[in-house]
Amino acid sequence: MKSMMKDTAILFAITLIAGLILGAVYQITKDPIARQEELAMQEASRQVFSAAASFEAAAGFDGERAQDILKEGGYSGQTIDGCQTALDGSGAVLGYVITVTTHEGYGGDIQFLMGVSSDGSLNGISLLSISETPGLGMQAEEVLVPQFQNASGYPFESTKTGAEQDNQIDAISGATITTDAVIGGVNAGLYYFQSELDGRTETAGGEQDA
Repeated sequence: MKSMMKDTAILFAITLIAGLILGAVYQITKDPIARQEELAMQEASRQVFSAAASFEAAAGFDGERAQDILKEGGYSGQTIDGCQTALDGSGAVLGYVITVTTHEGYGGDIQFLMGVSSDGSLNGISLLSISETPGLGMQAEEVLVPQFQNASGYPFESTKTGAEQDNQIDAISGATITTDAVIGGVNAGLYYFQSELDGRTETAGGEQDA
């Protein structure tokens, strides 16, 4: 009995010490990790808005409202996860960087940033996470992303016969689900911009006028 109690006490002590060590490691590493994530987001934002000098969280962004807007537009398979304001060197608004997740990918969620100028034109998109089929849907970076650079023609649609119109996107061969998922996400982001951000003026520091 005493041996069992001793073993239990030792196990408890080991567990407690391990927990304290893990907690200490977390406290030490959480800020650097958060900083690295912030830097990665800033770099991805610059990829879709190279003209911007800085980015800041868009004033008044409301995730629930964003979802209501998408549902009203018939976009039930997409989520607006966040929105940043793109600013020039003087603090004037150039447009927005919208974080979108489409839940319609073949291999799961696909998340990306999209840069939209104040006039509603699409600068481009930058993939943040994707887990599609290697050799098929994973070609989205090489096949789809370049087609959205400075693209126009909302709503976009896919084609298997070669894009002939501004709103047509060449589908990835053998990966139409991935293609349509990304296109649906881009269309959802543009719909959100048109419904919530188009015509809004905003200044550095988060002040806005509707």
